[in-house]
Amino acid sequence: MRKIIFTTESGADLPKELAEKHNIKTVPMHVVMDGTDYKDDGSLPVSKIYDYYNRTKLIPSTTSTNPNEYEEFFAQIKAENPDCTIVHIGYTSKASSSFHNAEIAAENFEDIYLIDALNVSAGLTVVTLYAAQLLESNPDIPMDELIQKIQASVPKSRMSFVPGSLEFLKAGGRVSNAAYISASLLQIKPLIELIDGKLVSTKKYRGKMSRVAEELLKDYLKKYPIDKKQIYFVFSIGLDEQVKVQMEQSAKEKGFENVTWIQAGSVISTHGGPGAFGIAGMEQ
Repeated sequence: MRKIIFTTESGADLPKELAEKHNIKTVPMHVVMDGTDYKDDGSLPVSKIYDYYNRTKLIPSTTSTNPNEYEEFFAQIKAENPDCTIVHIGYTSKASSSFHNAEIAAENFEDIYLIDALNVSAGLTVVTLYAAQLLESNPDIPMDELIQKIQASVPKSRMSFVPGSLEFLKAGGRVSNAAYISASLLQIKPLIELIDGKLVSTKKYRGKMSRVAEELLKDYLKKYPIDKKQIYFVFSIGLDEQVKVQMEQSAKEKGFENVTWIQAGSVISTHGGPGAFGIAGMEQ
């Protein structure tokens, strides 16, 4: 009997319980600070990143999984599961070299399929879970059809988010000091969307996160015909718990059957900063 194993990267922020439930393997990306390279495998508390910023006013750097790490990752899966087929669903190639590194490593193996999800964080999780659930619901699906359906789902995975503040964007050189000051005074929060695999600022919201989150959900659902069976809310540490309660209630009032919260890991939190909120789902 054939065995297909799905893999992805830590930049998907795939919750551990869902990874275990669907037997999805995750390879870590990296966070570098104070001269130390940390694997984004859950062992580095996100709070340590924020402490580092508070102490230095610098944000850590992040690096992709390199080809040697991918080769070891794939080799271990193959050793534990002889004759298995690996389907790797990767972090957008438009924002990281990680997918290209996976391509390099995959040349040394047979039966590895690579799919560029053109997404990050919960948007990447949406595609990965779709793939796993598709196979579970139809275990005899031909391999070509499975890959084709996963690839067809990529442009249907939609993710949008707003950072909690502009401090991390400023520290990372993504906004000027003048723009940061004026935006902070006006409580402006940029909307970041994944468009063709690229992170693009498409709109600006003004006000507290409780108001911004509601506006984001309203605009998101107006723009995208999201399947009401499932919606994902992604957040970074620092988001007010009341906002989480409010948004879950709002999603259910809008007809969503399931709401899953995803906490941003170290790599995503390094770029988004504390208190960020985002939405991801699959179009019908």
